[in-house]
Amino acid sequence: MNETNETQVVRPLAAVAKGLAEDLRRQGYGPRTISEHRKLLRDLSDWLVRRQLTASDLSMAQVDRFLSDRRSAGARHKTRNGLDPILGYLRGLGLEIEPAAETSGEDGPAAEILNRYRRHLTTERGLATATADRYVDCLCPFMDRRMSADGLDLVSLSPADVTSFVVAWCPNLNTGVAKLTVTALRSFLGFLHLDGITERSLVHAVPKVSRRRLAGLPKGLEPDQVRRLLAACDADTAVGCRDLAILTLLVRLGLRRGEIAGLRLDDIDWRAGTISVRGKGNCHERLPLPPDVGRRLAEYLRHARPADAQGRTVFVRHFAPHHALGASRVSGIVADAARRAGLGCVHAHLLRHTAATELLRAGASLPEIGQLLRHRRAGTTAIYAKVDRDSLRLIARPWPEGAL
Repeated sequence: MNETNETQVVRPLAAVAKGLAEDLRRQGYGPRTISEHRKLLRDLSDWLVRRQLTASDLSMAQVDRFLSDRRSAGARHKTRNGLDPILGYLRGLGLEIEPAAETSGEDGPAAEILNRYRRHLTTERGLATATADRYVDCLCPFMDRRMSADGLDLVSLSPADVTSFVVAWCPNLNTGVAKLTVTALRSFLGFLHLDGITERSLVHAVPKVSRRRLAGLPKGLEPDQVRRLLAACDADTAVGCRDLAILTLLVRLGLRRGEIAGLRLDDIDWRAGTISVRGKGNCHERLPLPPDVGRRLAEYLRHARPADAQGRTVFVRHFAPHHALGASRVSGIVADAARRAGLGCVHAHLLRHTAATELLRAGASLPEIGQLLRHRRAGTTAIYAKVDRDSLRLIARPWPEGAL
C-alpha cells in the first residue's frame, strides 16, 4: 500500500506548539485565547504542508497568502494582527521571517538622506522617534520638488529655492503644520550643511510663519470638571485604578502624554517623595510627588498592575500582552474618561493647562509654574499671565470717565 496516512504527516511548526503556549501564558493570555492560537499555528503548519513549504520558507509574503486563503474560506483570524503573537514567538526562536517586497518608493537617494537625517535627530539631537518621523513627513514635499529626471539635486540648492518652496507650500497648510514644516526645514538645511552636502548653511533662507505670539488663551478644566473627570474612573476595577492614576498625574503634575507612557518603576523614589520625568530632548527632571498622586500610584502598583507585566514601565496594557502603554493610548484614556463624564472632547494636553491654571488659583508665581511644567524659556510660561485675572486688575487702566 502506497497510500499516505494523514496522521503521519509531520507539521513543520508542530514542535513549537508547547513553547508557544507557555510563552503566551507568561504574557497573560487566558486558556481560551492560548487554545485558539495553538489551533491557528496548526492551521498555518498544515497550510505549509499543502504548499510543500518548510518553516524556513515562511515569509511575510507567504503569511499574506495564508491569510488570503483564510479570508476566502471564511475562517477566523484573517489579519496580520491575529498572527502577531505567533510570528513574534517564531522570530524569538531565531526564525528569520523575510518581509514582503516593498514597492512604495522607500528606496533611493531621497530615502537614504532622510534616514540619515532621522538618525541624526534621534541620536545627536535627542528627539523622540515619533517627533523625528513627523519632521521627515513634513520634508517629503520639499524632497519631491528637488527630484528631476537626473535624480535628487540638493547640491545646487539656493536660498531662492528654499524661500519659493515655503511661499508656495505653507499657505495651503494650517498654522500648526506650517510652523512644524518650517522648523523641520531649518533643521534639515542645517543637517545638509553639517553633512557636507551643501557648501553653506541655508537656514536663514527659510521665511517665518506669520503668527501673533501669545495670541491664544490657555484653556483648562474648571475644578468641578476635574472632579467629574476623576470620578468617571471606577477605582474598584483594575482598569479604572490604572486610569485614575494616569489622570491624577496629568492633572496634578502637568505631565505630557509621552512622559506618562515612558514612566518607569525606577523613576519613583518613594523615600524621597520624588518622581523622575523624561521630558523633551531626553532631559531628565525630578519633581515632587504629592501625597494624593503617590497614593494613586501605590494603589495601582499594589492592586491593579498585572503581575506578569513585561518590562519596567509603570503603566501597561490591562489585556494580554501586558506591555507598555503607548502615548496614543494615554490620550485615549483621557478622551474616554471625559466622554463618560459628559465633558465632550478633551485632549491630554488640556490637563497640562489645567495643572497650570490650578497653580495660579493657588497663588503660585509664573516662574514656579514654568519650573513644574519644565519650560526651557520664561516666554513659554508667559501665556498663563493672561488667566491671572487678579494680577491683571492691578495693572489695568481705569475706564475714561464720560466715554461712550
